[in-house]
Amino acid sequence: MPNRPVPPRPWEFAVKSLLASGLLALLVADPALAQTPATRDPAQVQAGAYVADPDHTQVGWRVSHMGFSNYAGGFSDVSGTLDLQPKDLTAAKLSIRIPVASVATTSAKLTAELKGDQWLDAAKFPDITFVSTKVAPEGKDRAKVTGNLTFHGVTKPVTLDVTLVGAGVNPLSKKVTVGFDATGTLKRSAFGVTTYEPLIGDDLHLTIAGAFERRD
Repeated sequence: MPNRPVPPRPWEFAVKSLLASGLLALLVADPALAQTPATRDPAQVQAGAYVADPDHTQVGWRVSHMGFSNYAGGFSDVSGTLDLQPKDLTAAKLSIRIPVASVATTSAKLTAELKGDQWLDAAKFPDITFVSTKVAPEGKDRAKVTGNLTFHGVTKPVTLDVTLVGAGVNPLSKKVTVGFDATGTLKRSAFGVTTYEPLIGDDLHLTIAGAFERRD
């Protein structure tokens, strides 16, 4: 006998109805939410001085765990500034501060260990900072951003590959907003973080989802 599709259960209808009605009510209350707030057209990006939106900026990291898995975690409460001149991207300036104590993983035990002096030593080195020194455009919506990364008390140049995600007026906050994705890789041993190396990989892969709001 062929398999017959299982009819949706009553609670599934209820949940879908609530979600649909809630979304509809939200869109009716504020029609601006039904519109796409951002554009990927670099020509629409507005110049100005921006600050990082800590609620919507994420810093992620990934490292090889003994070759068995790629273990990931992140940081929060990121702050920073962006001086953006779209007509001359080489003049852009970026500064980011990441509180080390905000590090988080899916393991409470590991998170606590990472904050300790065997690893990131949040008490002695409370911040990771990145200050740009050069912006090299690559195509209409990408750039390589080189800067000085200070991590675990050591400062070294690092280059990030940056891509424009979108820009426009946020329909909720009404603020001019621009967002970028950035990726980069560094050797943690070069910054003095050598615990369990090479069992735990030396390559630290970074991803930054940055949202910046213009100061008006």
